Amino acid sequence: MIIFPAIDLKAGQVVRLAEGDMDRATVYGDDPAAQAMLFAEAGAQHLHVVDLDGSFAGRTENREAVEAIIAAFPGHVQLGGGIRDAAGVEGWFKLGVSRVVMGSAALKNPEFVKEMAGEWEGGIVVAVDAKDGMVATEGWSDVSDVPVVDLARRFEDAGVASLLFTDIGRDGLLKGANIDATLELARQVDIPVIASGGVKGLDDIHVLSLHAKEGIEGVITGRALYEGKLDLAAAIAIGARA
Repeated sequence: MIIFPAIDLKAGQVVRLAEGDMDRATVYGDDPAAQAMLFAEAGAQHLHVVDLDGSFAGRTENREAVEAIIAAFPGHVQLGGGIRDAAGVEGWFKLGVSRVVMGSAALKNPEFVKEMAGEWEGGIVVAVDAKDGMVATEGWSDVSDVPVVDLARRFEDAGVASLLFTDIGRDGLLKGANIDATLELARQVDIPVIASGGVKGLDDIHVLSLHAKEGIEGVITGRALYEGKLDLAAAIAIGARA
């Protein structure tokens, strides 16, 4: 099971939001590349990067910071936030990103996402972000009337690498991952699922790792790392045993 340390970018800084609210951002640093290197030194081989400004703007807003991360981090970078056209997808892959995460586009232009998944084999991750079980888009500012499972099922057999499931109501709050909802999604689709939102410590990592064979591919964690509540090396060791 893969552990993805998260670097969320807002105005070039490393931040974490509470429940996706841009007005509730905690700044953890102003050197994203240095943060990426710290995660690498702890043993991370994968990184989850989000251009938060891009998520709201619908276009890349933190290019310089993302490029610095890609240059500094020796492992695989998974990037999301405002990537909604073919040129953007291609551009980031050419710069060295391993996976592109698409959320708003997955709901509003699913055929395009399927096309990208076919063109970039194993490179497209579909974000299914949930607020009370419904899909949220545009940086989580808009909540649709589409259930998470319904959106996920649209991409079965489309060639997407994974589904990234986030419980917005827990994200950045250290309440603990919504393991039940994550497992429910994993059991209803044939696409691997990455858990995100609310991870508070090693217990979450351990419980999710027990279900790795049921389709849990990985776990994204942010605030717990930045606030010293989760030891990254220990989490990676648990994930490696799953």
